[in-house]
Amino acid sequence: MALTLHEARARAAVVSDVSYDVELDLRDRSSFGCRAVIRFTCTDPETFLELARAEALTVTGAEASYDGQRIRLSGLSGASEVTVDTRLPYVTDGEGMHTFTDPADGATYAGAYCGMDLAQRVFPCFDQNDLKAPITLRVQAPHDWTVLANGDVTSHDAGSWSFAPTPPIPPALFIVVGGPYRSITWEHAGLPFGWHVRQSLGSALDRDAAWLRSTTEACFDHYAGLFSEPYPFDSYDQVFVPGLNWGAQEMPGCISYRDEFLRVGEPTEPERRDLAMVIAHEMAHMWFGDLVTMTWWEDTWLQESFADYLGFRVAEDAVGMRSTFADFTVGWKPRAYVADERRSTHPVAPLPEDVPDVDVAGGNFDALSYAKGNAVLRQLVTWLGDDEFFAGVNAYLTRHRFGNATLDDFVAALDGATDRDVKAWAALWLRTTGFDTLHAERVEEGVLLRRVGSRPHRVRVTSYDASLREVGSELVDLGDAPVTLPAAAAVLVNARGETYARLRTDPDSWELLTQRLSDLPDPAARGVVWATAFDQVHTGQLPAAAFLRLLRSHLPAERHASTVVEVLDWVRMTLLARWVTAEASPDAVRTVAATCTAALDVPLARSLAVSWTRSLALSTDDPGLLESWLASRVTPAGAPVDSTLRWLALHRLAALGAADEERLARERAADGTVDGVLGELRALAARPVPEAKLDAWTRMVGDPDVSNRAFSALAEGLWNVEQSDLSAPYVERYTRESVALAIERGPSFAAMLGRGFPRVRLSVDQVASFEDELARVDVPTALRRPWEDLVDDARRVLG
Repeated sequence: MALTLHEARARAAVVSDVSYDVELDLRDRSSFGCRAVIRFTCTDPETFLELARAEALTVTGAEASYDGQRIRLSGLSGASEVTVDTRLPYVTDGEGMHTFTDPADGATYAGAYCGMDLAQRVFPCFDQNDLKAPITLRVQAPHDWTVLANGDVTSHDAGSWSFAPTPPIPPALFIVVGGPYRSITWEHAGLPFGWHVRQSLGSALDRDAAWLRSTTEACFDHYAGLFSEPYPFDSYDQVFVPGLNWGAQEMPGCISYRDEFLRVGEPTEPERRDLAMVIAHEMAHMWFGDLVTMTWWEDTWLQESFADYLGFRVAEDAVGMRSTFADFTVGWKPRAYVADERRSTHPVAPLPEDVPDVDVAGGNFDALSYAKGNAVLRQLVTWLGDDEFFAGVNAYLTRHRFGNATLDDFVAALDGATDRDVKAWAALWLRTTGFDTLHAERVEEGVLLRRVGSRPHRVRVTSYDASLREVGSELVDLGDAPVTLPAAAAVLVNARGETYARLRTDPDSWELLTQRLSDLPDPAARGVVWATAFDQVHTGQLPAAAFLRLLRSHLPAERHASTVVEVLDWVRMTLLARWVTAEASPDAVRTVAATCTAALDVPLARSLAVSWTRSLALSTDDPGLLESWLASRVTPAGAPVDSTLRWLALHRLAALGAADEERLARERAADGTVDGVLGELRALAARPVPEAKLDAWTRMVGDPDVSNRAFSALAEGLWNVEQSDLSAPYVERYTRESVALAIERGPSFAAMLGRGFPRVRLSVDQVASFEDELARVDVPTALRRPWEDLVDDARRVLG
């Protein structure tokens, strides 16, 4: 039963002064114990607590009934104290008290992975943002565990841990993690800091400890300069945890990261950049989301858009990662443009009534709230200027510290810091869907820049001579009236990605920019050209074959490593999976392999060599090449054959029919890590035989205990653009069986099914079958949203 906006507003009107005293017992591996004392004031005799999946339940302090998700309380009168004793199940799907046993050493870990509508799977609570409350926590755990939570540790003795009460936080931001963690700890700015990871990854933590510490401190000190409000919590732990569904979560005082971020092999430059951006992103949440929290889920952007924008900005300004917004332009923003043309599009800041319940809200943690919101905020900063923007931000944070806020609150704070009409700007940019198109056209007077749309843009226009040497660059304010610029051999609009708009430049400029793309000196400008080419494929203006020619001609010369990775990822996940026909797939994959080979023919920096080699491992049709890497443990380009490259090569060998089940079992036996477990599942599912596809499908949907990571690995192996004949029966089964499975097994499994959508080009009949299923009224929201999105993408491909 999803909490509705109406229910949340009604409960917030009568409930106040909430606090939680929570005791968790994590010593039993079959289920965990919870005792919670909830103190609150209620002006109505009745209200309810959320508590999902309780196996046993005792309530004292009020009359109570339980329906499996809500504890309905009655007989209340003013100040109340309700005690709930219960036992709850562990999960392996990343939603609740997640448990994981490390195959490398048999060590067990547990972690409360909360978030929207999930705290109720850990302790009974008023599970909504605007009933923030202090939480006091005590935990009983195995004696060899380290336990971490939102508050600093106040005592620890023989498996018993106590934590300081938190400031007021919403239940969704609760966290506790426990296990035999390997840790580095230190003090900075008068606070305890720490990084923590499971024991089997301890050597990777030792290798990266200095970088992790310096990056954390650089971001922390930078935010201390940006924000007038001090860091609002009493500790700063960061934990690489197993099985997290998100990249990371911003729990106050204890941030969790999926432990894949801590690479077993030496991380590449793009991997370092990604992690630096995420560290900065999650730290921004300590202010945007944790100190000040959105009132209801229509204002997800007040958390995610801000953290996304600041993550990229601070990774560059504080950590020193150059051209981070070039990475954003080519890697993140294109997803927002695609999302903005689907049936599910929504404003960055919808009206509350457009988010009627938490199921709908869950779908809005998407490319529009993150990438579009980031892009729109960047445009706002460009339009206002840094000083005015941060003056408004600091007024907003101080005015609503430890409270809740809305878009109107934020706009009011900005209005007080500038003479510009922020309210009108917000109405145009944040309350509407879609995007404008900026056109550059050759006219007698020079180049005419005009807008098709309704939003004001402050955008950089850069001019180049015939050798693509920059000859001019200026910020231009573009509204209803066109702007005429001096003529040049080529003109690039939005050259550093300051605004969010589709770009259509004049044919002469586009021809020169694409003919000499690798000569463009600025990685941000090259990113804009690559992203515009993605969009031209998306709109049908650029055939897949033409894009592959652009790839082959220019990407081997790219020296911004993150651009290489993002372009290759887009080719694999979007171009090959959607825009290339089954008949053309083999040649298209060979073109990717030839591009990789050309790049590797010249001496490269290590990060580039590793990135190109990994892509070649996924695309080559030469088993001998892959076997030579595995035998020598290093490639001719100098890329080490670490665990990541080894399993990529084995996956490709399996897909080529050159690695059988026995070979993969031996490789798995030699690699006792979770990477080995998942690598074997992925490779087994990739084999080009019907039995492999049947076994993968059976494991995905037939095992009630399949973990989120195992499900994803099996899906990656099952769907292969070069095996469309083998996967076709499972596209049909996926379409026909998923709704019933999602209904039977609940929203967590429905979400996994959505993430396992076929990564192959769909036919007209297959799309029609999905639409028939979507016409059913009983499709769970967690499945409906990804289906609608990906079916819309498939329809666009089909025309």
